[in-house]
Amino acid sequence: MIPPEQVEKIKEQLMAHIEKGFPNDKKEFAKNQVQTMDAEQLEAFLKQNNLVKGNQAGAEGPQGCIFCSIVSEQISSNKIGENKDAIAALEINPVSNGHTIIIPKEHVAGKENLPKSVFSLAETISNLIKTKLKPKKIETVSSNFFGHEIINVIPVYDSENIDSARSPAKPEELLELQKTLLEKKKQIASAKPKRTKIKAEKIRLPKRIP
Repeated sequence: MIPPEQVEKIKEQLMAHIEKGFPNDKKEFAKNQVQTMDAEQLEAFLKQNNLVKGNQAGAEGPQGCIFCSIVSEQISSNKIGENKDAIAALEINPVSNGHTIIIPKEHVAGKENLPKSVFSLAETISNLIKTKLKPKKIETVSSNFFGHEIINVIPVYDSENIDSARSPAKPEELLELQKTLLEKKKQIASAKPKRTKIKAEKIRLPKRIP
């Protein structure tokens, strides 16, 4: 059975993906269906849709894990960074502007098993967000959905944290934010120094006296 503290978080993730990936005429029905599920129904739904494997939601090695699907690009995302062990994608259900999730490419179930390069990517993205969006500070918090450990990079403008209220971001908003974060500063070409022509003065020698 899914732990009670994970039920609402899993529902939030599912709702966000429904908003982004479902046809408009089916969104409301799917959202209502997810919202009214209890823990047992939610687990059955996840198994039915190949989102978990085995007897427990969140067990290691799920089939069709949302995060694994993002890594394999079966689910589209707004990616803003990547290294050999992880990708960084904008959270589609953020707590603040620029909220980014660092997703390990391997399905890792615990923070202690994450490669160092995953944390290095989180630090790189934190610095990028600081430079581009100017938050007061950045919080990095790990979380686990479907047995896949991820790192949340959360810009703090007021008092936001991992438990703050979330609201789905519109696709066009995410695209614009992605462009802003990836935009490189235009280098202003240094002006070439002007060449000053120096006129050669004629040197007059005194007349030779015999």
